[in-house]
Amino acid sequence: MALIDSAVYVGGKRLGATVDLEETYELTRAHGGIAWIGLYRPTLDELQSVAAEFDLHELAVEDALKGRQRSKLERFGETLFLALRPARYIDATETVEFGELLIFVGPDFVVTVRHAESPDLRRVRERLEAEPELLALGPEAILYAVLDEVVDEYEPVVAGLENDIDEIEDQLFGASDDDALTRRIYDLSSEVIAFQRAVQPLAGIIEALLKGGDRYGVDVQLQRRLRDVLDHVHRASERADSFRALLDNALQVQSTLVTRRMTVVSVEQNEQIKRITSWAAILFAPTLVGTVYGMNFRVMPELEWTLGYPFALLLMLLMGVGLYIAFKAKRWL
Repeated sequence: MALIDSAVYVGGKRLGATVDLEETYELTRAHGGIAWIGLYRPTLDELQSVAAEFDLHELAVEDALKGRQRSKLERFGETLFLALRPARYIDATETVEFGELLIFVGPDFVVTVRHAESPDLRRVRERLEAEPELLALGPEAILYAVLDEVVDEYEPVVAGLENDIDEIEDQLFGASDDDALTRRIYDLSSEVIAFQRAVQPLAGIIEALLKGGDRYGVDVQLQRRLRDVLDHVHRASERADSFRALLDNALQVQSTLVTRRMTVVSVEQNEQIKRITSWAAILFAPTLVGTVYGMNFRVMPELEWTLGYPFALLLMLLMGVGLYIAFKAKRWL
């Protein structure tokens, strides 16, 4: 079911439990409170119902229905529309999973539309309901709490990425599969870039909210809380930047080490080829002499010479020794 939770709050306190959107609309009209509606992958009819009740802009509704939006903040009259990219670290696969959260904020309502499991907005609702004085500050308080939850969930992602980078640094100078390590560095770099794209726009979004705080009468305490969230965003963004730099360096080091290993292997192969070639030449010299004298022609020099056989053996020996000395001098042996 798309409707996860729907409630009306007056003075920071929840008015009972609502079972459907229509009941929420009626309570909002009757008591003049704040409606907070949480939707998960809603259908077109459900979104159109909410849009008709709270006069949401059709372009924002279309974005919320389709999803896959970049992080952004837009204003349509008195309604704010935010697209956020929450993230969570999956320990089992050592990967980062990115979700999408769309938020409509008006004078008397907040509508959240999720397209992934993260963030856990039920926890945000429970936290605010336990702090009625904060919830009583209006829709901006709900927006702050949601932003705070999204940013808080970035911290485990940062810790997970940092741990992966530490493992890569250990593998760089240890025994490892070069291809597998290079692939892991590349994949992790892609995840860090995606994390940067999720985090960095948040700073501009929160700064824009703070700039409009005085104009739209946002409580000073909420503005201070938003500044604290902004500090956390800056820290996460800076960590992501440092991760990307570290991975770029790791990729360069890995490339250098692979090149060095290939050079060492190539040098070793060249040395082996030199040794093989040298011994082949040494063995070829006596073989050549023996082959000439083994032709058994009737007319040959030294064929009738008494010292011909010792001379041939001596010639084979001298050629072999001479070649051995020459190759030794050139350090081929």
